[in-house]
Amino acid sequence: MNLTPIGDIILRERYLQKNIQGKLERSEDLFKRVADAVSEGEENYPNGINNREHFQEQFFMLLNNMDFLPNSPTLLNAGTSGGQLASCFVLPLENNTESIFETLKKTAVIHSIGGGTGFSLSNLYPRNSLSENGEVFTSGPIALLELFNHTSTLIRQGGVRPGANMANINVEHPDILEFIRCKKNNLALDNFNLSVALTDEFMKAVAENQLFSLRFNGKLHKKILARKLLHDIAANAWANGEPGIIFIDTINRYNPIPALGRIEATNPCGEQPLLPYEACNLGSINLVNMISEEQINWNKLKKTVSLGVRFLDNVIDVNKLPYQEISSRVALNRKIGLGVMGFANFLQLLNIPYDHLEGVKLAQKIMRFIQFEAHQSSAELAKERGNFPNINKSIYKNILRRNATCTTIAPTGTISSIAGISPGIEPSFALAFTRKIFNKEILELNPVFMKIINSFLASQRKEILEYLIKFGNVTNLPIISDDLKRVYITATEIKPENHLGIQAAFQQYCDNAVSKTINLPEDATIKDIEKIICKAYMLNLKGVTVYRIGSRKEEALREGCPLNKQKQFNQLC
Repeated sequence: MNLTPIGDIILRERYLQKNIQGKLERSEDLFKRVADAVSEGEENYPNGINNREHFQEQFFMLLNNMDFLPNSPTLLNAGTSGGQLASCFVLPLENNTESIFETLKKTAVIHSIGGGTGFSLSNLYPRNSLSENGEVFTSGPIALLELFNHTSTLIRQGGVRPGANMANINVEHPDILEFIRCKKNNLALDNFNLSVALTDEFMKAVAENQLFSLRFNGKLHKKILARKLLHDIAANAWANGEPGIIFIDTINRYNPIPALGRIEATNPCGEQPLLPYEACNLGSINLVNMISEEQINWNKLKKTVSLGVRFLDNVIDVNKLPYQEISSRVALNRKIGLGVMGFANFLQLLNIPYDHLEGVKLAQKIMRFIQFEAHQSSAELAKERGNFPNINKSIYKNILRRNATCTTIAPTGTISSIAGISPGIEPSFALAFTRKIFNKEILELNPVFMKIINSFLASQRKEILEYLIKFGNVTNLPIISDDLKRVYITATEIKPENHLGIQAAFQQYCDNAVSKTINLPEDATIKDIEKIICKAYMLNLKGVTVYRIGSRKEEALREGCPLNKQKQFNQLC
């Protein structure tokens, strides 16, 4: 296994554990630790000891070859005294003091052991409402967000960074305008992602240019023109990337266990809609490693899907979750989320442009295959281990299914960097970009493009690299052919409808949701964002996020290299 410099830094700074002598484990030791811990789940079932020995080796090879990686808490905590392996949780927020502060306490505990949290604010009284006892005027959902945000700053996630949160609110809530404007100051609520839950009723009112009712507990507060409200949402997303959008009725049309109630919230990145007290158990397949001799290795992909499903099902059994409510619901529903990473590099290796119809068709083909094989693997596990206990309350009550959900497309920001590939299903942000991480600025170069340069353009390597370091792309570099430029197109060069086309292709064959950012150039308009939201709804997406380059002062990624460091990095040429 060869780590990239960024992968090595991430592992050393965040993941590798020290033994009792203070010696830092190697990456191979980390993957052995995780494989050992997760294979222990085999012992709960027939032929457990033999299966554990077999799958311990299989899981180690899967991880060490980086064909598949689980979510970060599994890499961090498997085989340690903590043992909390879930990345995120959804917690309920009810309209009373006891519920609010109980959820605040649970949030602090979850953050302290490495998890993130998601909430719906839709059940909370609007600002200046009388409380249930009729004596107190409530401060409203936004004031509570500030309390939760401050707690997240104090309680660092897994002892590493402030806790991550997602708060959403239904578009009909009377405080919706305050909610969508509450992050105008970029420093406000810095530990929260915010999303608005748009309903079918609202989208119909937008289409028909009708008034839309803001109401709470059935009581009408005011009416507002739906298109004006959509404009306000888009204007704030234009200004700083938030709020994001979830289509809450679309999510619930695909709720696999509707008898347990409506889904009202997602995890912090939006790819996992969950019931209260459910947890994210995610893992992603490295698509780059599924290519052999410039062809997709379907047999390897099938085996990787099967092992990935088994690995994630085992995680449920060995996970040391906080709180009985969470442990119980996770065990009863057994939701997992197997997805992909490295899709942009995968297309580049196959010489397919991201924004070409062929790219959309391949996205559909690859995810249809993964979805089918994941469901088959879950059915095989059900024969061996039994269906998930709540199956009779689900849409699957007449078939074999070990897991209520099987597939999710996560952003994979960190684990894809460990593997040295592009994140999730995102296009290449740039061919050369500067990443801010651990108080350092690191220049990253697209690994597939670098192979092209070294193999076919070696004599012009210096000129190409100098240009890349300055601009981040090769759009206007004459020595690069138009065909090559098409394959190595970057995120802001791709039209919004093509971003959405790829997201829709994956969502079509995904049980949960798809994390994807629609990157926009700095000169994009508010109207552009309104159109994106409406198009995303028509494409049956479960959510959509936009980000306009330059809309925040501090950005984790930047095309090319800062002027004051270009001379330093030009030494690479």
